Amino acid sequence: MRLISRWQNSAGERVRIALNLKGISYRYIPVGSLEAGEYHRLNPQGLLPALDIGGHVVPQSSAILAYIEESYPDPSLLPEDPVLRAQARGFAAHIASEMHSLTVQRVRRFLMDERGGGEAEVKRWAQHWLGLGFTALEETLAKREIQSPFCFGNRPGWADLHLVPQMSNARRLGHDLSPYPLLLSVEQRCVVLEAFRSARPEAQPDFPKPDDLA
Repeated sequence: MRLISRWQNSAGERVRIALNLKGISYRYIPVGSLEAGEYHRLNPQGLLPALDIGGHVVPQSSAILAYIEESYPDPSLLPEDPVLRAQARGFAAHIASEMHSLTVQRVRRFLMDERGGGEAEVKRWAQHWLGLGFTALEETLAKREIQSPFCFGNRPGWADLHLVPQMSNARRLGHDLSPYPLLLSVEQRCVVLEAFRSARPEAQPDFPKPDDLA
């Protein structure tokens, strides 16, 4: 399998974490290493990431994660209890659909370039949706019948691999995470694990070197 992504792509980071948690080997292909037009030919959506499975390309992290879970069920990324499984999926969907999709770079650029929004207005947009989202997620964890070290159990899984990259995004966008102690505690437990550490942007081969940032 080839995972085509970019170092600064939180949806790709979700997939890297999932592959790592399951111990699945894959090749990471930086999208910038492809010839001009090649990625659009492979994935007409043009969005990252995409998983190339022997020439069959699957776009969208949600579809990729479903494929990984169905094809490599052990260990599962989801709790055994059907209700908890659904809750974990709902938690993750709130991040992917209601937070990430509204605050990604292409949306912020559209607001600024096409809608004439100033930097302050675009920042207010991002802070608004991040604040609503994280507040809902914090309340969700607070309402759990059984408090657990990770979002929905004693080991990280579907919800956690969505949460951690989104919290990193929020910091990059200047969002204050101190009002969310339960989310922070889950993140602290995750980031020390190798599956999460090796999926981080700075661990990817296309992460800019100091000379590239000068």
